[in-house]
Amino acid sequence: MKLFAAAIVFTAVATGSAQADAQITITGDLRCITSDGVPNHSYGPFRARASLEEQNHSFCVDATPIRTGTVTRNVQTSGVSLAGIPFRPGTAEYYDPSGRNGFSRDRSSGWRVEGMGGVLQMDAQNAHGDERGMYHYHAVPSALAVQGSTLIGYAADGFEIHYADSRARSSWQLKSGQRASGPGGAHDGTYEEDYEYVAGSGNLDECNGAMVNGQYMYFATDTYPFFPRCFKGTVAEDFLFQGGGGGRDGRRGPPPPRRG
Repeated sequence: MKLFAAAIVFTAVATGSAQADAQITITGDLRCITSDGVPNHSYGPFRARASLEEQNHSFCVDATPIRTGTVTRNVQTSGVSLAGIPFRPGTAEYYDPSGRNGFSRDRSSGWRVEGMGGVLQMDAQNAHGDERGMYHYHAVPSALAVQGSTLIGYAADGFEIHYADSRARSSWQLKSGQRASGPGGAHDGTYEEDYEYVAGSGNLDECNGAMVNGQYMYFATDTYPFFPRCFKGTVAEDFLFQGGGGGRDGRRGPPPPRRG
């Protein structure tokens, strides 16, 4: 797939792009980003029962990722910013007419609430804290979109995530017509299932990735899916913890068994 190529100027990671409490190190074939989970920009307010507390984030990904020929899905934490803040575009909420505010953690409806669909409260940086105090981005924050480099972080499989404004165009589109089940009504973006992948409608693949100058990379976009939600490389265990991953933090629970 040919994508704008020379239209993007890639620069080294700017020293000012990561906060003082975040560190990026490469040891062997692992790139690790550690942080206390507190952003270096203003944040809040949050919804009731949500907060921001210091975390013990340590995200390690493949420093030399390769495409495996398979696609991994259902990874809630898509990646991590250079400042150590998780990218988590998905939610754990589903349509449930008997639940508070019309949704709950019960997956039986099959209609998953979209983080940027207008139901959940986000701050000015398209982010919020959760009930455990973990601050995370659901879409591109303006604080990262204006930095000098297009590189804003790393995906769960180690490939770079870039933000290139309107030059990178998602191939996910809103479905037309009405929902045939669940909440009913028009496909308006409230739920993930309101979208479908239409190959060639944008210049990115189904995982929001593309080849640029011989290098595969993902892109954060201003439209759905906002961050990659599937992965072409090997997803690191740090992103496969219970609940979708939060780095190696004892409060997050143990990792699942290693896949074969």
